[in-house]
Amino acid sequence: MTALNETALLVELEPVVEKNLDRHLSMAKEWFPHEYVPWSEGRTFDGPLGGEAWSKSDSTLPEIARTALIVNLLTEDNLPSYHHQIATLFGPDGAWGTWVGRWTAEEGRHGTAIRDYLTVTRAVDPVALERARMVHMTAGYTNSHDASMLRSLAYVSFQELATRISHRNTGRVTGDPACEALLARVAADENLHMVFYRNLLAAALDLAPSQAMRAIAEVLADFQMPGVGIEGFTRKSVAIALAGIYDLRQHRDEVVMPVLRQWDVFNVAGLDADGEAARDEIAAHLDILETQASRFEQKRDARAARLAAQRS
Repeated sequence: MTALNETALLVELEPVVEKNLDRHLSMAKEWFPHEYVPWSEGRTFDGPLGGEAWSKSDSTLPEIARTALIVNLLTEDNLPSYHHQIATLFGPDGAWGTWVGRWTAEEGRHGTAIRDYLTVTRAVDPVALERARMVHMTAGYTNSHDASMLRSLAYVSFQELATRISHRNTGRVTGDPACEALLARVAADENLHMVFYRNLLAAALDLAPSQAMRAIAEVLADFQMPGVGIEGFTRKSVAIALAGIYDLRQHRDEVVMPVLRQWDVFNVAGLDADGEAARDEIAAHLDILETQASRFEQKRDARAARLAAQRS
C-alpha cells in the first residue's frame, strides 16, 4: 500500500475529527476558573502596593506538592508554543481548525486557574515562579514529531493521559480540598482531550495501519513530557516520582498500556514489513519499561527503608 502524505491524511481524517469534535462538545462541561480559587485567603504582596513579602510559612502545602504544582503550571504556560505547533500541523480550516481553537481555549484556563490558586494562597514564591515562567516560555517548546501529524496524534494520546494523572495525583498530595477539586476539574478536561486524540489515532490505524504503527513505536521510544525544558526538570521529576505522583510504573501501566489496549495494537491487521517491525518494537519497549519501572520501585523501597531506619 502506498503511504499517504500529510495532506491526504488530514483530508481522510477530517470526518473523524468532525465526529469527535461533536462528541467532545456534547461531553465537555462549562466551568469557571474563578470558582475554584479561595479569593478570601488573598492579601497584597510587597512591591508597588506595599503589601507583605512572600514567606514559605505562608502555606502549609507539602514541599513535594509545591514542586509538582510548579512543574504542572509551567508546563501549561507553554500553551502558545503548543498552539503554534498544532495550528501549523492541522491548519486553520474546517473541523481541524475548530478543534485547534477549542483545545487552546480549554487549555488556557488551566494555567489561569492554577496560577490564581498559587498566588492567592501564597503556596509558592511568586517572584521565583514568574522568573521561571519567563525562562521557560522564552525557550518555547518543540519536539521531534512536530512535522508529522500521525506522530503528533500518538504523542498527545499518551501525553494528555499522563497530564491527567499528574494533575489528579498532585491534587491528592496537597492535602487541600480546594486544590484537589481544582486539579480534578483540570484533569477532567485533559481526559476528554486524550479521548479525542486517541480516537483519531485509532481511525488512522484503520486508514494507514503501518504508518500509524510506526508513529506509535517512534513516539514511545523517546517519549518525554512537555515540561522537560523546565529548569531543574530532572531533579523535580525524580522527586515527583519518589512521591508517587508520576513515575515509570504509572507511565507504563496507567498511560501506555491502556492506550495501546484501546487501539488493540497487537491485533491490528494489514501491516506491511515495517508495520510489523514497529509492532515488535512496541512490544520490546514495554518490556524495557517493565524492567525500568521494577528497578525504580526497588530503589524507592530501599530508600524508604533507609530513611525509616534513620528516624527510628
